[in-house]
Amino acid sequence: VQLQASGGGLVQAGDSLRLSCAASGRTFSSYGMGWFRQAPGKEREFVATIGWSSWNNVYTLYAEPVKGRFTISRDSAENTVYLQMNSLKPEDTAVYYCAAAQGRYGQVSSREYAYWGQGTQVTVSS
Repeated sequence: VQLQASGGGLVQAGDSLRLSCAASGRTFSSYGMGWFRQAPGKEREFVATIGWSSWNNVYTLYAEPVKGRFTISRDSAENTVYLQMNSLKPEDTAVYYCAAAQGRYGQVSSREYAYWGQGTQVTVSS
């Protein structure tokens, strides 16, 4: 099972980036997926998650610092999850990781994720 994150880069404040997380070796369309990030000298933190409710509705959750700027989505046919990041700020600079949860629900805690991608660097200059 592999999660391949891509799409990072060096951008200026106010720019946009779209990160992709392609899964292989397993179909993750029915699992919760998430994005986390880790800045130098800081702990890994939750960014966004997408999951399935008990009524089979898709729902999303976001960390406060990214609400209204970032959007998580998924393409089940492509077994891929995306993170659209708009209005980027220097404080968004970090390595971004995608992860697959152990069940259908989107999770805020990193402990609930069983599979992790290798990370993609996002650097936002001021």
